[in-house]
Amino acid sequence: MANYDQLYKDVILTNLESVPGHTILEHFGVISGSTVRAKHIGRDIMAGLKNLVGGELKGYTELLEESRTEAMSRMVETARQLGANAVLNIRFSTSSVAQGAAELYVYGTAVKVEQE
Repeated sequence: MANYDQLYKDVILTNLESVPGHTILEHFGVISGSTVRAKHIGRDIMAGLKNLVGGELKGYTELLEESRTEAMSRMVETARQLGANAVLNIRFSTSSVAQGAAELYVYGTAVKVEQE
């Protein structure tokens, strides 16, 4: 699993509505990042076998982690372009966009904060 604190040291990321010990100086509004990924035939074959015997579908777990990281990277890049140093109230969503393809969408509120 990606350690977002290490990947994005210059931007605070949280699912909270505020950053403890920080004051919000400026709001930039809601920002987002997304990626659409298609299933891989090799992963589908392995998933079919796992469905018979049970267990984690590691191929899909890896695909979802890659998707989360890509969507977060896009959102953080938007935050940086706006001059934000934090993204609050982060949420993830998924949806099916085509047969065999899904979108992973992440959104939050971009803000500039300073430590109290």
